[in-house]
Amino acid sequence: MQTRVLTGITTTGTPHLGNYVGAIRPAVEASKRDDVDAFYFMADYHALIKSDDADRIERSRLEIAATWLAAGLDPQRVTFYRQSDVPEIPELTWFLTCVAAKGMLNRAHAYKAAVDRNTETGEDADAGINAGLYMYPVLMAADILAFDANKVPVGRDQIQHIEMARDLGQRFNHIHGREFFVLPEALIEEQVATLPGMDGRKMSKSYDNTIPLFAGGKKQLRETIMRIVTDSSLPGEPKDPDSSALFTIFRAFASEVETAAFRKALLDGIGWGDAKQVLYERIESDVAPMRERYEALIADPIGIETILQQGALKARAIATPKMAALRDALGLRSASPVVHVSKASPPQVATKSSKMPRFASFRDVDGSFRFRLFSAEGEELLLSVPFADPKAGGVLQKRIKAAGTDGVVLQVDALRIVLELDGEPVASSTHYHDELTCEAALSQLRQALDQLAAQA
Repeated sequence: MQTRVLTGITTTGTPHLGNYVGAIRPAVEASKRDDVDAFYFMADYHALIKSDDADRIERSRLEIAATWLAAGLDPQRVTFYRQSDVPEIPELTWFLTCVAAKGMLNRAHAYKAAVDRNTETGEDADAGINAGLYMYPVLMAADILAFDANKVPVGRDQIQHIEMARDLGQRFNHIHGREFFVLPEALIEEQVATLPGMDGRKMSKSYDNTIPLFAGGKKQLRETIMRIVTDSSLPGEPKDPDSSALFTIFRAFASEVETAAFRKALLDGIGWGDAKQVLYERIESDVAPMRERYEALIADPIGIETILQQGALKARAIATPKMAALRDALGLRSASPVVHVSKASPPQVATKSSKMPRFASFRDVDGSFRFRLFSAEGEELLLSVPFADPKAGGVLQKRIKAAGTDGVVLQVDALRIVLELDGEPVASSTHYHDELTCEAALSQLRQALDQLAAQA
């Protein structure tokens, strides 16, 4: 039986060693286990609470995606997506908002801290606090509950949010009399839950004390490590490893043997400059191969976009039916009659006046261009990869129209249909729930392609 594990990083900055050690590395390692169904996402809606710098958020989304992939995340094994590519998440946020107690939100750590700061300075309690910060726990709950995550890796400062997600899921289940949501649990790795920054406090963008993972290359990594604050102990004087940020960071990267040797060196009086050099060399040995992969990924943003869009399709294959069940429970049902077609009915022959499959082009939020293929009945069959030039998408549509099923390759990969031309995947379907549904969709797609070819 698999355990579904979900985690993400807010897209407001450049990834640092704390992100890598505390979240990315353990998540990537967990994703390789056969008993883990791993979900990883970039929390770009959460980023809007903290930043109104559009360029910074856009750049951070790219850097974080490249970082996770460079660290070894396999998008074929996991579900890797952007929060903003799954519209079911903000919809669920509203459903949960309607059962969230204001008193519970008043107790959220981030909101209380902001209120306390205002009170200390004599300001109105809610001065400068937006509703996004106040509702942060509900959005986080929707991130988790939409996918029935069993475990959520978090730092100790985030445990409260997991408890709130449980409370909201449990309350919704109770009100509507069914177990709609799996109740998540916080997953804490004690040794690496937090990593100290340059000043000894928790490594955080908020404290401006981070050590970059890839930004600035190995030169920047070494220079930053050399600026880590230490005590005034001179070379030859013993250093206390347990109170040293250098030792804590070293231990997060090193084996037990290496850690024991570094502890002994500190106790034996190694100079701080030499100790920092040892720390740099140990980290660089792990980071250098990842940095090379990272730089190649950053140079191919279209490739990253394709991976993320495919991940969003996988995520929505789970979130969409869940939201349909929730809408039904809430009374948000469609009034349209369901038409049942008898199996004995003769097949309908397409005529010039009949509805035909169609392509629909659109511009994505990142400025790229894509298209969808819809069946004659209006069901989405395929979503294309992104194109920088809309003309390229138009050319591809014409090729698909003319090709029919004989001129393309249709592959089924993990209950998802992929259309290939010239050996390259150019469009794909959503992920289907079972083989029968996938086979039916494949048959429907083949029929649509042949209809298009007949009209070309």
